[in-house]
Amino acid sequence: MEKQTTDYKKTMRTEKQQGVLRNILVYFLLLLWAVIVLFPFYWMLLTSVKSYGSYNAEHIPSFFTLHPTLQNYQDAFTAVPLGRYLANTLFFTIITTAAMLIVITLAAFAFARLKFTGKNLTFTLFLSLMMIPNELVIITNFVTITNLNMRNTFSGLILPSITSVFYIYLLKENFEQVPDELYRAAKVDGTSDLKYLLRVLMPICRPTLITVTILKIIECWNSYVWPRLITDDPNYYLVSNGIQEIRENGFGRENIPAMMAAVVVISAPLIVLFLIFRNKVMAGVSRGGTKG
Repeated sequence: MEKQTTDYKKTMRTEKQQGVLRNILVYFLLLLWAVIVLFPFYWMLLTSVKSYGSYNAEHIPSFFTLHPTLQNYQDAFTAVPLGRYLANTLFFTIITTAAMLIVITLAAFAFARLKFTGKNLTFTLFLSLMMIPNELVIITNFVTITNLNMRNTFSGLILPSITSVFYIYLLKENFEQVPDELYRAAKVDGTSDLKYLLRVLMPICRPTLITVTILKIIECWNSYVWPRLITDDPNYYLVSNGIQEIRENGFGRENIPAMMAAVVVISAPLIVLFLIFRNKVMAGVSRGGTKG
């Protein structure tokens, strides 16, 4: 009996030690991965506070600076119209995201709750659009927008981006997780479909809606190919296209610190947005992947 107790204690001690070593290894790998992921952001921020002369004088890159400067940030707003690029991007992002939320919410509700002939076939064909390469869609959109004389306009920038098959699918699956009894009870009480959508479905599915909103904001903020293709007037440039303009006509190809300052200014809103709503994003993604 005494030997069994001793063996049990040894086993428990060994398992505890293995658990501690396992946790140490896991946290070490997580820390290593965090350093790898965050290092580019640190390097971008560090470079943005280095003067042009000190940066070019470095034969070996330095991982810190003793004389930080904010001159590069001042140049970012004076040498090029960065403020206009930010304002254009903000307007484009807000209008596009708001319009897309209206379109995908109504479409997802129709596919999830309404009954009409050919609904399943229509939704299947709708999903098949995801198999079409983006390059083909861009060509079609470019021809359409050009024929409508909407190049170099915000309408031409916004219209092709106000819907998304994937977001409709994600929201439809989320709506279908809400029990049908709620919908039938609402109809018995005389509630219209629109009221049911606004007062029942949307509050219940708020995490997913917030997630879709944030993902769309990031998508709009980082949009490059379509704005670059449809606009050649600097008055309609977004920040992603403004970076190229900054490099070519603003600071010059060798003024890396000033370019990094502009990149920090452009990236900061998205980073802050994600940090504020990160819990909502995780909740929305986990809910969207759960059935029942």
